[in-house]
Amino acid sequence: MSAVLQPPGNDRDAHIVEDICGYVTAVPSRNFFLFAGAGSGKTRTLVEVLRRITGVVQHEAGGRYAERLRSRGQSVRVITYTNNAAAVVNGRLGENYLTAVSTIHAFCWELIKGFDQDIQEALLARNAQQLEDAKAYAQSKKKGESDKDREKYAEIEKEADDIRATEAFIYHPDRNTYGPGALTHAAVVDVAAWLIRERPTLQRVLEDRHPLILIDESQDTMEKVLDALFCLAKNRPGRLTLGLLGDHRQRIYADGHDDLPSHIPKDWERPALQMNHRSQQRIVDLINKVWDADIEGRTQPKTGVPQHPRTEKNGGIVRIFVGDTTTDTAEKILKEADCALAMATATASADWQDGVRGYKTLALEHKLAAKRGKFFEVYNAMDMLDKDAATPKPNGERTGPAMVRPLLGPILELAKCVQPDGSLNEFGASDVLRRHGALAKVPQSSTERKAALDNIHAAVMRFAEVISRPEATVRKALAPILECALFEADSRLMQAFSDTSDPPPEPKVKNKESTEDKRKRGWHALFNTSWQEIALYRSYLDGEAELATHQVVKGSEFKHVMVVMDDEEAGGTLFSYDKLFGGEELSETDQQNVAEGKETTIDRTLRLLYVTCSRAEESLALVLWVKNPDAALSAIRQSKWFAEDEVHPLK
Repeated sequence: MSAVLQPPGNDRDAHIVEDICGYVTAVPSRNFFLFAGAGSGKTRTLVEVLRRITGVVQHEAGGRYAERLRSRGQSVRVITYTNNAAAVVNGRLGENYLTAVSTIHAFCWELIKGFDQDIQEALLARNAQQLEDAKAYAQSKKKGESDKDREKYAEIEKEADDIRATEAFIYHPDRNTYGPGALTHAAVVDVAAWLIRERPTLQRVLEDRHPLILIDESQDTMEKVLDALFCLAKNRPGRLTLGLLGDHRQRIYADGHDDLPSHIPKDWERPALQMNHRSQQRIVDLINKVWDADIEGRTQPKTGVPQHPRTEKNGGIVRIFVGDTTTDTAEKILKEADCALAMATATASADWQDGVRGYKTLALEHKLAAKRGKFFEVYNAMDMLDKDAATPKPNGERTGPAMVRPLLGPILELAKCVQPDGSLNEFGASDVLRRHGALAKVPQSSTERKAALDNIHAAVMRFAEVISRPEATVRKALAPILECALFEADSRLMQAFSDTSDPPPEPKVKNKESTEDKRKRGWHALFNTSWQEIALYRSYLDGEAELATHQVVKGSEFKHVMVVMDDEEAGGTLFSYDKLFGGEELSETDQQNVAEGKETTIDRTLRLLYVTCSRAEESLALVLWVKNPDAALSAIRQSKWFAEDEVHPLK
């Protein structure tokens, strides 16, 4: 915190930009962690600092710093969490040759790309650690090692052999297509962290390129990379400067440090943005109370500063609705619509009315979002095929499983050319076919060309006819496309499509199911899914659906927000609104984690509630489905988070 006397009102953070410029341009420069809560103007602050230290805005010390960068061929490195965040910073900053902005994954790959021998050594070190961890886990079990454990060892050792046999590496998550040299997102980050720690040459390369590294959303940045950079900055004072920006209260991914402020070196500067420019006072008051709450099962400290709303934002509407989770899904959806109507009355805003839908619905887990969004069958199938790729990624990747190519790409684009009456927009269809290479394979000789074009036209018309029927399944829709080889398709999709045998039964113990059996069930489920769910799922991946999860909306804001909390339908184990709101007792595992000071279900859920509530600008509706509504209502009233007239039971 700065020692400068802070002015009241909307200008209480006015000194922060100048403070940070001072840290960066000082001799020697000083590392810093900027605490920046929800709606605090973090991105604006970042951009204004960059504009000053790169000479865009007149600033005496910043001008000298910019000239030093220019003379040495260096630039400031800005690392963001998502592609969208990088685009926002670049858009606000404009053309600036002294700044390089990218995601953490792009930064890591740029740093290690081409150092194939070093990458190989890092991967082998990572592999050796995985083998050591697997053996330690197996030996810690009461019954000792099992055949399954030994199979795991063999898999890891086979992976090591593949690494040794690989001479060149690329950054691509699809190893099935690009082979063992394709590095996943996690592998790129792990390798970069290892090389930053272990390779002095790479350390010099990094500091020569970027004497200042600014890391946005640092609470979710992979701890291995952060720790490696911490060590580097400590060992090279004045030569490499780090600036972290973030809010540990909004950490929602397991990759980051549990409590980032406790890991910040004590000699770092710690400025803090106290304003919340986004939300009305009632919403700011709520999120302050949420974070300051004394809740059974909480182990995380209350570090951070309370937020202040803008002086003109002195209103806001908050309501919490509590219902029985045993209510069936269809009835829940109807009651949630009733909650929206109640909000329309309370706010006098048509945005909450049915048909207008001017509010954003946030859900706890992807499974819950899929059920509410009416695409659960296709989501469930994709989850079995590739769990990691089945959901929108915080880094902006939203392509879905690579193995279903071209279902979620060209085929869906072609489907958009089919009119509600079943007719085809032939101009639009031709454009889709041309852009995705379907017409490039057409022979040049007139006779063969005509026959090929006729086959393509017939396949497209059959496709249009099939998907116009309400009962159309994914298998029926794919048939004319795959039979004509209209678009390049993944070999795994082609193989699965031709396999008409029955899938294996669902296992009684899911973690004992082989990957092969699980994928076969996934393919069977996908092919039998209603075609109409595919577009809904694609919209969800793209972030265009009415309902989203907290991961997708991180950093976003909406005028009106409804948060749907339903542990039963979410089906997860890491979060529990039931426990947070007093509808369910803590488990033995929860109690043990508390006793050992470990992160608990309550900690994770509390942060999640903070994130979702802080998306709202004007009004916020919380819809809570719990096992014991009476107990939850009692606990909610005792918490003093809500006024009596803000709490509504759902009967």
